[in-house]
Amino acid sequence: MVQKIYANPAAALDGLLRDGISIMSGGFGLSGNPESLISEIRKAGVRDLTVISNNAGADGFGLWMLLESRQIKKMISSYVGENKLF
Repeated sequence: MVQKIYANPAAALDGLLRDGISIMSGGFGLSGNPESLISEIRKAGVRDLTVISNNAGADGFGLWMLLESRQIKKMISSYVGENKLF
């Protein structure tokens, strides 16, 4: 049986992260971003990520965290918005 409820974000990502993977990030604009998962991805230190999302976050928020740490190699998005770093 596949577990669908996890104790914390780290447990949800356990065994899934590695360098070079593609990640689709949900949300619309800055609403509904998986903030706690993004923080765990940053902590994991994986590199060369391709991230697919409708936006790139905003300064200090959302996917900006992974852009700032230079973990994202390629970004596929339709709206840059308020992210000056991107």
